[in-house]
Amino acid sequence: MKQQVIVSGIGGQGVLFVTRILAEAAVEKGMEVLTSETHGMAMRGGTVISHVKVGPFKSPLIRTGRADIGLFLHAGNLEVHRPFLKPGGVIYMNADKEGEGEAIDATRIAREHGSLVIANLVLLGFAVSQGGLFCDAATIESVLKRISPEKQLVLNLEGFRLGCN
Repeated sequence: MKQQVIVSGIGGQGVLFVTRILAEAAVEKGMEVLTSETHGMAMRGGTVISHVKVGPFKSPLIRTGRADIGLFLHAGNLEVHRPFLKPGGVIYMNADKEGEGEAIDATRIAREHGSLVIANLVLLGFAVSQGGLFCDAATIESVLKRISPEKQLVLNLEGFRLGCN
């Protein structure tokens, strides 16, 4: 299987954590994986994008028009990063209203659960539950159990499961 995924958001939304989860999930499934991220302005709330390529690729960067899936943690980034998606590429977006692609109000769900920091995991759970990603919920949960800080593990699993449901 080959799959190219972009993860887009703004600094502080957990783009790099989602990227690590996806990379670790690929490794756990015995797949080749390459990642790359651009996050120079992340500390100032700027745009962050990461590339995850699962399968036998030679370069970590996804070329314009080649991504199979886009995970958009910030709906405002869709305009900037949509060109990475291939025709027919799937969009999973954190948005409070219907729009392009598959949307879930991950921020609202996370806020109602008492922690905005899990919005990224709510979106990831939603994307996994739709069946579009190369991995399943059990693999993601296994990765979360292995890489989450102990004090954050329960909350991370809850956030992911909220998105799956």
